[in-house]
Amino acid sequence: MALSRCGYASCVQHWKLNEIETPDGSRSPVVLHSQDGESRVVLIALEPGQELSEHQVKETALLLVVAGEVRVEASGDSVNAVAGELFHFKPDERHSVASAGGARVLLTLAPWPGDGHYRGNRPAS
Repeated sequence: MALSRCGYASCVQHWKLNEIETPDGSRSPVVLHSQDGESRVVLIALEPGQELSEHQVKETALLLVVAGEVRVEASGDSVNAVAGELFHFKPDERHSVASAGGARVLLTLAPWPGDGHYRGNRPAS
């Protein structure tokens, strides 16, 4: 999934976001990167008519529209956005994301996991 190029000191990872398979749309998000204490990056495909209903996360969230068009609702506002538009949500800020025609969005959560994030049998510190 990730493409790597290694040099003397480190490897550069990159992803071709429009080529990654997401066979079940929003039901099959793809975690591209996850590092405790740092961040988590998730690619989510929304099939036509799919939505992420109103929800919140414990982390600061950045949502980038990669392809298609979405409608984002938060704090009583509704914004239609296309590829290249970026949204910022504070921890616990309720929001929803929907796409009438289908879209791909890239979600970055930081720090990962956020304070109070449930992790199986134990909450994050």
